Amino acid sequence: MKTPFVFGKIASEQEFTDRHYETQHLLNNFNGLVNTILISPRRWGKSSLVSKAATLFEKQDSDNIVVYIDLFNCRTEDKFYKEFARAVIAATSSAFEEFVASALKYLSRFAPSFSASDPAGSYELSFGIDVKDKKMDFNEILDLPQKIASEKGKKVIVCIDEFQTIKDYPDTLSFQRELRSHWQKHSYVAYCLYGSKRNMMIDLFADSNNPFYKFGDMLFLQKISRDEWVKFIVKRFKDTDKFISDELAGYIADKVENHPYYVQQLSQLSWFRTSKECTKSAVDEAFDGLEAQLALVFSLMLDSLTPSQIGFLQAVANGETKYSSQESLSKYRLGSSANVTAIKQALEKKELIDVLPDKINLQDPVFKHWLLTQY
Repeated sequence: MKTPFVFGKIASEQEFTDRHYETQHLLNNFNGLVNTILISPRRWGKSSLVSKAATLFEKQDSDNIVVYIDLFNCRTEDKFYKEFARAVIAATSSAFEEFVASALKYLSRFAPSFSASDPAGSYELSFGIDVKDKKMDFNEILDLPQKIASEKGKKVIVCIDEFQTIKDYPDTLSFQRELRSHWQKHSYVAYCLYGSKRNMMIDLFADSNNPFYKFGDMLFLQKISRDEWVKFIVKRFKDTDKFISDELAGYIADKVENHPYYVQQLSQLSWFRTSKECTKSAVDEAFDGLEAQLALVFSLMLDSLTPSQIGFLQAVANGETKYSSQESLSKYRLGSSANVTAIKQALEKKELIDVLPDKINLQDPVFKHWLLTQY
């Protein structure tokens, strides 16, 4: 029997949880060709949300097209241009022959070559001319979505995951300026940009000194509510002829502080331990197993931190708020009050804490429990 809970990959159809407001918001932006920047901590369901809205967008009209680009392995401008061109042409082509024809039409002076790696339509594209060749203007590739959409009468949404990767490119500000100077002129195309490094994404789009400042609508993804999780968990158990009470479904959500990835994972582990009716002991065993599974990862993570950084994490986990008080400085080995700011910035950059206007949270609720009970 297929497990009813999904984590670590894109959730779709009945696996998708709530997000009604965000889905409609994103769909409205797609329909209106409004550029969107989607920001949230890691593993909160950004990719699943984009996939859901994109699927609805394409179902509305056959002339609606979504391009998916993942920059995770695109660590250079050269790879960016190649993947951008490949993805755009592939998404706007219905067959390999059309893919080749479009590449030759729009990219002929870059000496393109092609291959199809499988019958399902995974096409590869490479250039015979190096992007570093100053005689060639590779930036015209950035206008490919607009050229193809305008000629074919299409409405195109370009979704780019791990967009913060471009911050690590050599001369990144010049590259960012090139992207924006082209993309902001597109009238048949909108861009949906998101990534797993929230602080880098915020820096890209919220800093007035950066080229992408106010590029589009910034959508900050919030946690799914406890009530929505309860309804979802109960239904997924019921759909597979198993039972879990509202109380226990809420207990699962509470154990991992409504964290989307962990709610799905803990629900699945509890489901595995249930033959007919889920029990509290099954949930507790599932959580203990999950924590034990991650213990080595957590230990290695702490090995990379300084004693004062570990102390700060312990302070956050314990609910402290006055980090610069003499009591906290001494109890958690934080050094001086001036050092607290540097510690906080370092841990935020490592994506271990969320610094909110009124409080600081640990991003990982299972790590928080492990830190409080096992370390």
